Amino acid sequence: MSTKQKIVVIGNGMVGHYFVDQLAAQAQQNVEITVLAQEPRLAYDRVHLSEFFAGKTAQDLALTSDTYYQSLGIKFHLNSQVDRIDKASQSVTTVQGHTFAYDKLVLATGSFPFVPPIAGKDRKNCFVYRTIEDLEQIQAAASQSKVGLVIGGGLLGLEAANALKQLGLKTHVVEFAPQLMPTQIDIGGGRQLKNKIENLGVQVHTQKATSLITDGEQCLHKLEFSDGSAIETDLVLFSAGIRPQDTLARMFELEIGERGGIIINDQCQTSDPNIYAIGECALWQQRIFGLVSPGYTMARVACADILTKPMQFKGADMSTKLKLMGVDVGSIGDAHARTPNAQTFCYENPQTGVYKKIVTNETADKLIGAVLIGDAAEYDTLLQYCLQGLEIPANPAELIVPSLQGEPENPADKMADEAFVCLCNMVTKGSIVEAIGGGCETVDEIKAKTKASSSCGTCVNMVQNVIDSEMAKLAIEVT
Repeated sequence: MSTKQKIVVIGNGMVGHYFVDQLAAQAQQNVEITVLAQEPRLAYDRVHLSEFFAGKTAQDLALTSDTYYQSLGIKFHLNSQVDRIDKASQSVTTVQGHTFAYDKLVLATGSFPFVPPIAGKDRKNCFVYRTIEDLEQIQAAASQSKVGLVIGGGLLGLEAANALKQLGLKTHVVEFAPQLMPTQIDIGGGRQLKNKIENLGVQVHTQKATSLITDGEQCLHKLEFSDGSAIETDLVLFSAGIRPQDTLARMFELEIGERGGIIINDQCQTSDPNIYAIGECALWQQRIFGLVSPGYTMARVACADILTKPMQFKGADMSTKLKLMGVDVGSIGDAHARTPNAQTFCYENPQTGVYKKIVTNETADKLIGAVLIGDAAEYDTLLQYCLQGLEIPANPAELIVPSLQGEPENPADKMADEAFVCLCNMVTKGSIVEAIGGGCETVDEIKAKTKASSSCGTCVNMVQNVIDSEMAKLAIEVT
């Protein structure tokens, strides 16, 4: 009779897979892992999903394989939707009628796209942007379309707009708020981002509330707005945010937040101590974390607790850097300067399309937030100032105003060895330095050795900074 601890994982997105990978590596074959995946394929990279339209295949985006899971002794079932949790007997049952017993159950059910309650939202060629299957349908519809429109001007909405543009469609973005990316950047940054995206050929419409999708005259659809205006399009993509996928937890009486999300404690346990929730389905201290890095941290915490190792989830940094249609965008910490008595310092150059803002504490000696549009060269330096609480220059504007800046510094020079370079995989500067000492000289070699930059990719430049810093030190030593 097996004495192995039975671990059942519902969901095999990026966070669910990361949990399985971590547990399999640490449990030393003392667990029996079963994965129940609702999708028809194992985990794939949703962060780089838009690259599907640039030629990447589902196989290119895959994070794991049947062979890999089989080699670890992991049992997995695709197209497998759980419709019952029996907390008393500690078992789950799928719609196909298969029952699986568990000692610990991990809910990694993620989120689902929010589709506003707009009349006509279920018409032909109206899609969400979430899975590879969604993208296949969008691609097929785009081949018969001339105009595409995205409802939602947040991060995912702009990525979706870029996808439509890559497919050759005349593209519109419709946003209810007064600006693009209202969660991550401020009004000034939103204004400059709108200008740059429109210069790339995408029409942006802010402060628009869609009231009806009906028949168009020139295109398949016509979107009518509450202000009386309208736009015609052949294809509609909804990207108006996400909602935690907590249906199963609700049905079987796990504690749910007032606005949704499965409530977890610092060990990522739900109201049932034998059931954990990680990733976008989990609500920690009234917060849902919509980035992959916090989900990975939750996965590590749940894994540690199952293996009776001390670890706690204490929130996560939500700073992000990305390219949207080739436009650099960076958001750090308190980008909206909501901290009482915070001070802001701004630089804007309309000719080059650059907008930069930093936010400091009341005494202007610590950085607590930043927004960068059009040029994110200072992102890594500003992030280190913010995360490590380093003292900033007496004139904070020196950090962002070109005429005040001297020779650029390598932000890695000031980093402590215990500072994290890769938050997704919790790789420290010291680990990278050790890898460099062992002969690694490129980002790809560091990635293979430490996993730094192997997930969301935000830290690629910082990994290179550490390499450059260490190589410079070695050159001095040799000289």
